[in-house]
Amino acid sequence: MRALVITTNYGTEQDELLSPAKALKDAGAEVTIATTEDAPIKTLVSDQDPGETLTPDAAIGAVSHRDFDLLVVPGGTINADSLRLNEPAQELVKAFAADGKTIAAICHGPWLLVETGLVSGKQLTSYASVATDIRNAGGLWHDRELVTCDHNGWTLITSRSPQDLPAFNAALTELVQA
Repeated sequence: MRALVITTNYGTEQDELLSPAKALKDAGAEVTIATTEDAPIKTLVSDQDPGETLTPDAAIGAVSHRDFDLLVVPGGTINADSLRLNEPAQELVKAFAADGKTIAAICHGPWLLVETGLVSGKQLTSYASVATDIRNAGGLWHDRELVTCDHNGWTLITSRSPQDLPAFNAALTELVQA
């Protein structure tokens, strides 16, 4: 299993980036973290406190969906708001869905899917403040720790917040072990 995690270089919720990446690696997946710019990733904790700084593996514009089985979109309000406006990230998400591949998004991460028109008819969850955007885009929002939906020919796995990471990571680990 080859997993791609996409993020901006500033504002990603630290645990929503690091915890799924570690869970995937521990389960045996090859994980690549790609960013919008060729610069370090400066994470945040609770959208405000400085978190860890990481070195990305690649740029979003330089990776191909063909090389990966799974796409992971972490949250963080600043990260997700910026990522949803990034055209290479939008094209990557659309390509994963078009190829019937799995996309996993947590917290504010589903904003990217809203922006690309991919939530219509999908059941999903997110941070509560994103619920109206999801509903307005035709998605069916649920207040649950984990929602998996196979509608429209591709699988979407979503969770609400860092508190839901155990369920989110368990779902990702199941994919690797399947």
